[in-house]
Amino acid sequence: MNDERWNARRILDGLEITTRKEPLKFALSLAGAAALAFIPEYTGLSPAGVWTLFILVFAAALWITEAIPAFAVAILIIGLEIAILGRPGGVFAKTDEDWTMFVEPWASPVIWLFFGGFVLAAAAARTGLDRWLSRLVIGRCGNQPRWLLAGVMGMTFCFSMFVSNTATTAMMIAVTAPIIATLGSGDRFPRALLLGVPFAAGLGGMATVIGSPPNAIAHGILRSTQQINFLQWMMIGLPPALLLLAIVWAFLLRRHPAAAERVDLSALTTSEPFPRMLPLWQRLTVMITFFFTVALWMTGPLHGIPTPVVSFVPITVFTVTGVVGTREIRSLHWDILLLLTGGLALGVAVSRTGLAEWLVALLPVADWGPVAVVLALSYLCAGLSNFMSNTAAANILIPIAAALSTAAPAAYVVPIALAASAAMCLPVSTPPNAIAFAQGRLEARDFLAGGLLVGLIAPGLIVFWCRLILGSGN
Repeated sequence: MNDERWNARRILDGLEITTRKEPLKFALSLAGAAALAFIPEYTGLSPAGVWTLFILVFAAALWITEAIPAFAVAILIIGLEIAILGRPGGVFAKTDEDWTMFVEPWASPVIWLFFGGFVLAAAAARTGLDRWLSRLVIGRCGNQPRWLLAGVMGMTFCFSMFVSNTATTAMMIAVTAPIIATLGSGDRFPRALLLGVPFAAGLGGMATVIGSPPNAIAHGILRSTQQINFLQWMMIGLPPALLLLAIVWAFLLRRHPAAAERVDLSALTTSEPFPRMLPLWQRLTVMITFFFTVALWMTGPLHGIPTPVVSFVPITVFTVTGVVGTREIRSLHWDILLLLTGGLALGVAVSRTGLAEWLVALLPVADWGPVAVVLALSYLCAGLSNFMSNTAAANILIPIAAALSTAAPAAYVVPIALAASAAMCLPVSTPPNAIAFAQGRLEARDFLAGGLLVGLIAPGLIVFWCRLILGSGN
């Protein structure tokens, strides 16, 4: 009993220390941002730009230190922009309605596009179609380790193109758990399976606009200058993602080889059944709507319906038919939508106040050239995303990259958004990594080798491919 009390006290003391640290992190972030923004004399930067620099640095510090949740930082950004930049007669706003530009991103088509993706994922999860399809495909891959790993990573990759990477990883870990349980403790192949799932989830997120929040941020930034539809984004993001997937697959097979030439797949059919699925008509509704929505997204140039508008198909069908009910709507990732909104609002302030152009003028574009600068920003985004939210990293860097070319900024913006998904070095780099690590069969160093491989190859490959497809952007 005394030991239990001591353990309880130790846990409570740890929580108390953590609680004390958060206000200190917040205060230091505030002080550092204020010192950087207001102490130096910045030539050529307007007062509105100085205040926006303060908001940008303050938000970046809060995201890095995790003093408050990431979505709370996004809300704080909007609140500060309204209070400081949106006040008539102040440093920026001219009329009583100027403040609305900072809340308009909540109604942005990008938010509805991502919301549609969340609803699709909720419907597939509630009907059990995602798990049923995953188990069906994996069972058809054969019992050779290389093809089993290919099937698991391929299914994860495909699902993460349309479904949250976190939800996809949780589902695929559950699907493969019965197989992993049959493998001996001395077999290294379970590590390949557990690492392959989060790595494939991150790479699959590159392939579509709704695959990851950084993609949505880039899509939102580009809407006013150089729109990229769903199919065009796939043409940009899918090839390098597939090549990286193949490299990671080969790497995991070599680093974590299987002890036997065959893997017992009987656990897929003898394991505990999946939760009872809903009536057949609801499953058919989800299946038809899912493929119809994806088809509309991919054929946008033929019918001319904007990608965000297509998102209302699953939103309307699933809510009206009751496939997605009140409980599912309440459980959607609203924090991600708020984080996206805050990022878009930060981009509005950075671009409207002239801060983006001022920051770009500080970049060594003349000495390095635009390609080298974009490459450096892409590596910086991938590196930062290992230690902070990749959405937060994209929120900071994408508006700056967009200012490199106002006429055709896609060649500068898209590589950074894609590079944000290449952060895989640590168990805490992404939620999928954390889920895989929580299974108890991986060590932190297991992520490092594969994460460094992707982190070193991906930005260069992405920048090269984007320049080939999108041109120079000048």
